[in-house]
Amino acid sequence: MTPTPSLPPLFTALAAEGPVVDTAIGAARAGCDGGTVVYGPTGGDLSAAIVFAPEEPLADCALALPVCGVGLQNALGALAPPEVAVELGWDGTIFVNGGRCGALKLIGPATDADVVPDWLIVTLDLAFLPKGDDAGAAPDRTALYAEGCGEVEPLPLLEAWVRHTLVWLNRWQDGELRALHREWEGLVRDMGDGALGVDERFSKLVKTDAGTSAVPLTSLVRTP
Repeated sequence: MTPTPSLPPLFTALAAEGPVVDTAIGAARAGCDGGTVVYGPTGGDLSAAIVFAPEEPLADCALALPVCGVGLQNALGALAPPEVAVELGWDGTIFVNGGRCGALKLIGPATDADVVPDWLIVTLDLAFLPKGDDAGAAPDRTALYAEGCGEVEPLPLLEAWVRHTLVWLNRWQDGELRALHREWEGLVRDMGDGALGVDERFSKLVKTDAGTSAVPLTSLVRTP
């Protein structure tokens, strides 16, 4: 039996029955409380999701993606050896020592930036074990155990991710958006070709022949 994670107040653990994303979407559609943390078996790679109950339009609440990303980096920074570098991509990609190690993704019922969604989900998938016997088959990908993180375990990392994410959720809600920007910008690795940075809502600013255009975080939201 998979142990139940120990979570901060206002968060509720929900063991997945099947794929984590399917359980999270089903729970969200059924009206589960915001702060429901869905988790899969914690004996191998880590698959989890946090269900949010937004009170703001999608354009604002989509900032949950960088918030959860910073929370994950802080959690891994506390548990992994100090020489392990954890970085983030604008699209939610997680890099460990330069290799792709997992991803955070946004899922919502719709993609209208000006509408308050009924729910919003941030999913996390993180590789602990290398896939296959031939590491050279995917040289841009890695896993935590291949990067010196053999003492990091999925369940404690899940618990730490939720705790550190809560810290940044509280800071965000307290109006400390600049602090979130500074923290995130110090961790970002891959913005994509032509990217100049991000604006106050973390929209990616891209240089074009006509000038500069903004690609919003809402463009990353996937619908079931």
